[in-house]
Amino acid sequence: MRRHEISDADWERVRALLPTRPGPAALDRMFLNAVLWVAKTGAPWRDLPERFGPWNSAWRRFDRWSRRGVWAGLFAALQDPDLEWLVLDSTVIRAHPCAAGAKKKSTGAGARTSSTSGGAGAGSGPRFTPR
Repeated sequence: MRRHEISDADWERVRALLPTRPGPAALDRMFLNAVLWVAKTGAPWRDLPERFGPWNSAWRRFDRWSRRGVWAGLFAALQDPDLEWLVLDSTVIRAHPCAAGAKKKSTGAGARTSSTSGGAGAGSGPRFTPR
């Protein structure tokens, strides 16, 4: 089994839920593996590896199943009832200090400090834009 392919146990769960069609079930499994590959890698269908067959055939079948509601039926049948409510505890979600507005630390005696806009020096007077 390759990295992005469906396991044997998951295949046995899904197999009976797929639309029936003539031909070997291996083609259905190969198609599901193609869908998983695209979903997991985020690559466009055109970049589908040749081992999955023609990319356009896989995409057309994916599109047909989408329009017929096959994917929605699969997800509903395979949904884990324990995941109806999912709570994320914010104590395990950490943000980088910069995301919280932390000031940058200087890195030595000659560290530069940020200044206000542009080229106005310390001795220049107040600047304004007339209305």
